Amino acid sequence: MPDQSFRLILASRSPQRRKLLEDAGYSFEVIAPHPSAECGIRRGETPNELVTRLAKQKAADVASRIGEGIVLACDTVAECGGQILGKPRDVNHARQMLQLLSGRVHHVYSGVCLWERPTDRVVERVAVTKLRMEKLADDELERYLESKDWEEKAGAFGFQEGPDWLKIIAGSESNVVGLPMEELREMLAAFS
Repeated sequence: MPDQSFRLILASRSPQRRKLLEDAGYSFEVIAPHPSAECGIRRGETPNELVTRLAKQKAADVASRIGEGIVLACDTVAECGGQILGKPRDVNHARQMLQLLSGRVHHVYSGVCLWERPTDRVVERVAVTKLRMEKLADDELERYLESKDWEEKAGAFGFQEGPDWLKIIAGSESNVVGLPMEELREMLAAFS
């Protein structure tokens, strides 16, 4: 159980992030950022820059609406061969992403931003996890797409569902799910 003497606000609609925080024993409330705070990729932006900017935009949006507490915002993308992969628009987009990742090493980046109110102190960090996706047979890919486990997931895959064709090479498992808990613990310690 974390030692928590502060109000924690999760700036996210993600059920995976809520579950990670609940499982770790944090007490928190959810205030979702406005969709305008989650605007996409800018030309020439690296995955690191993208997730840092979007996490900070989400945190700033929610922080502007509260008087006190620590706002936690996170943004996660996958990257393969220099291509940034966010959430798929539809099943065909998910198929394209998974075909790109199939048989290849890729990375998952999560930008985490903590914004304390009323001091407006901001702490940011990026976590990177390296993974390998086994080569997917066509029928295996289609079964996965039918499961809809790809919906609302960066890179069109859900690590938390436990597909055996996805292996972590280095880094945080919780980062792949959507919130790097090891980094979060260290970041929150800076506020106590």
